[in-house]
Amino acid sequence: MSVQDTIRSQVDQNDVMLYMKGTPTFPQCGFSSVVAQILNYLQIEYESVNVLEDMEIREGIKQFSNWPTIPQLYVKGEFVGGCDIIKEMFEQGELKPYLVEKGVLEDA
Repeated sequence: MSVQDTIRSQVDQNDVMLYMKGTPTFPQCGFSSVVAQILNYLQIEYESVNVLEDMEIREGIKQFSNWPTIPQLYVKGEFVGGCDIIKEMFEQGELKPYLVEKGVLEDA
């Protein structure tokens, strides 16, 4: 299986998938930490991949999304964005409704 096939499988099999540096409990960069904190604050269940543990995934995810930076967040197979986009959506009150619309967060 190619790295692109592996990434496609991970994205397809998990409603919310975060490619990050480090782990949600021990982020290895500030940008990854911000996105994990936002998801944790919203109590979103998500899977993550530590790109520092696999250089093929680290480079492959950039090609997969055509996005040059990490972290990268996918919801229901769709690339949502990196840290700046997720942070802006959260601060503007757009992220929670988006996640509700996608069916990964219950409307409270």
